Amino acid sequence: MKISKMALLASAMMMGQMAAAQAAPVKIAVLMYGNKAEFVQLMERYGKEHPAVKSGDAVLTFYDGRYDASVQNDQAATAIQTRADAIIVNPMDFEANIDIVTNANEAKIPVVVTNARLNTEEMTSEVVSNDELGGYLEAKAVLDKLQCKTKKVNVVIIEGPKGGSGEIQRGKGNDKAIAECGPGQVTVLERKTANWSRAEAQPLMENWLQKHRGKINGVIGQNDEMALGAIEAIKGAGLNVKDFAIAGVDGVSDAIHAVQAGEMVSILQDAKGQMQGAIDVAMRAAKGDSYKPESDIWKQYAKELAWNGGTSKHYYIPWTVVTPENAQQLLDARK
Repeated sequence: MKISKMALLASAMMMGQMAAAQAAPVKIAVLMYGNKAEFVQLMERYGKEHPAVKSGDAVLTFYDGRYDASVQNDQAATAIQTRADAIIVNPMDFEANIDIVTNANEAKIPVVVTNARLNTEEMTSEVVSNDELGGYLEAKAVLDKLQCKTKKVNVVIIEGPKGGSGEIQRGKGNDKAIAECGPGQVTVLERKTANWSRAEAQPLMENWLQKHRGKINGVIGQNDEMALGAIEAIKGAGLNVKDFAIAGVDGVSDAIHAVQAGEMVSILQDAKGQMQGAIDVAMRAAKGDSYKPESDIWKQYAKELAWNGGTSKHYYIPWTVVTPENAQQLLDARK
């Protein structure tokens, strides 16, 4: 049987189209709650350094949510309308951003939640760190330094944005550490949000130093930026930072330098682990079980973090307490 040239051409074109479709990169929309903080900038940097992104197998489109849950919801709608293959979301609000998952599920687009959390189990997966544990570790560092079990102490707590999972979960961890000191041992003089912002935390702390002159022993900042704002306020007031016990969460570069200077404790949240882990899980959801994880974070955390075929509902990236001994190594890894 003879095959016409037209049939051969049509077959070749179809095969070419199939090959092109197979080679098409996975389009991933990455919805960040805001890009001003160093930690979010680190997440974006590590996203671009993921092996699948560098090879062209994945294409990331980053969105700046501008610290507004409604903006993030609108950006998710754009990602859905433009047919992203997967969505990674670092949500601003524990409740208000659930719509991202609901709408993406209707469009059959997988959603991987990272860094912050959502009050739903309907997402494809989440790649986060246990914020309650992070809040506990930072508060315990402050309270251990103050020897709260043997004497009464006063602290202030600078919170994240109200209603965000970080503020809720880290706050629970803070309270757990305080309770372990014993009844009446710790007085929380003030507890207010500075919205993850160093610039907002500084005047807040300045006011508290005046209002509670000579009474504040410790500062629990629910992230490093706010703890650093408190340090600037203390220095601006002419006080010795080392007379206070101060801690934050994230392990941003300035905080690591402050740890080296003996000014604070930082609990490092692994931006690379969260972002690259989320990309691997999103790629698995988009490409199927043939996809194997490409980031080295799975080897780094092999004892604590199992790939499980990329289908686990929850992946928890471990915390690292920043110490004077490991600080320089952590900084060098960012060069």
